[in-house]
Amino acid sequence: MVRLKARYLLCEVCVSDSSSLRLLEEKAIYQAVKAAVIKAHGEYGAALFSIGSTVTYLNAYTGVVILRFRKAHFQLLWSALPFISSIWSQGQKVRCFFNCIHVGGTIRTCQKFLVRYGRQQLCRMLPHCKTEAEKQEVRRAVMSCSLKKFRVDDDDDDDDEEKEET
Repeated sequence: MVRLKARYLLCEVCVSDSSSLRLLEEKAIYQAVKAAVIKAHGEYGAALFSIGSTVTYLNAYTGVVILRFRKAHFQLLWSALPFISSIWSQGQKVRCFFNCIHVGGTIRTCQKFLVRYGRQQLCRMLPHCKTEAEKQEVRRAVMSCSLKKFRVDDDDDDDDEEKEET
């Protein structure tokens, strides 16, 4: 049996008005990416896109999207993302562009990167806070920015090491 490898592109959907992010749906993003691939690479790109390409994850509050492509062709499909200028969703046109921030081999690596990226973004926001209350809120968000599952797994590993030493 052959395992089909994939690449996951972690992208931000950048819009001018953050309230329009809530209009986005996975199906609309899939159609927009498909149209961009056809525009950039024609029938060949459409055929490659139809094999194993999906929108794996969409967070409509932060605008984070994970796109899944086959490993052999992900660069060709990735090159079409700059051609997306708007997405039709729920009967409205949302003007946006895609910013690819990470390419990973698994969803888990994308999740880990997303946690680190979120922490970096919060740390960049800290100097721009005007009041002490805003600074405290950002500091609290930075401290809580981690995946609890990974933290529990790390703690379990430490316990196993201590048991082996005794």
